[in-house]
Amino acid sequence: MKRLNPFAKKPPVVAVVRLQGMIAAGNRGQLNDASLAPVLERAFAKGKPAAVALQINSPGGSPVQSSLIGSRIRRLAAEKGIPVLAFVEDVAASGGYWLATAADEIYADESSVVGSIGVISAGFGANVLLSRQGVERRVYTAGESKSMLDPFKPENPEDVARLKRMLTQIHDTFITHVKSRRAGKLQEDPELFSGEIWIGAKAKEVGLIDEIGHLVPVLKDRFGEKVKFRRYGVKRSMWQRFGASFAQDALAGVEERALYARFGL
Repeated sequence: MKRLNPFAKKPPVVAVVRLQGMIAAGNRGQLNDASLAPVLERAFAKGKPAAVALQINSPGGSPVQSSLIGSRIRRLAAEKGIPVLAFVEDVAASGGYWLATAADEIYADESSVVGSIGVISAGFGANVLLSRQGVERRVYTAGESKSMLDPFKPENPEDVARLKRMLTQIHDTFITHVKSRRAGKLQEDPELFSGEIWIGAKAKEVGLIDEIGHLVPVLKDRFGEKVKFRRYGVKRSMWQRFGASFAQDALAGVEERALYARFGL
């Protein structure tokens, strides 16, 4: 009969955190700093993992939430002295790529969509429709910019110029972040920060990812065949699962579907 050896070396453990869906504050997205904070804290703290692997499938979303999540990952990695590896599935675009850059190394499938380093703002204008229906829009403000980009009023060139300045500032922050996290790896390509996307090997060629590879074989190659995986992810409450906020969930689902559709997914 075999006896357990209390001094036998335990196989290494890798914490796997799943980051899937749209990035947005509150209930609009599956991924935000508030919902991920306890998940990430547990992943980095429980049992001193040999590494934390980020399993990413996100078309992006809020730049602020992307930054908050990425900063939390970097802070925990530094505090615990734990390496972080990202594995892209279908897509890591825009804010999804921001999350990937929180890792020390980025891996992707040969068909993964990566990049879209840009900023977008989209909406609708309904002023003509309202006018045809005889509906008059009445807005009263204290401060001339309070009704900026009102969708029920004709588009104001000054509002558009102000919005573009805001988007440029956010884009510059995104570019600076990527250059910092991928320092020495990025190639000189005029399209790199244009919002363009790259697939698999091309993403590696321009330096957006490090290698083509999948989570399990890469981590087994690095930590041995006996490596154990401890998986973490955001769990929806029973209230959410049973559709207590059905209308809001449906709207968020449409918005998320539209984000994925931009990348042919």
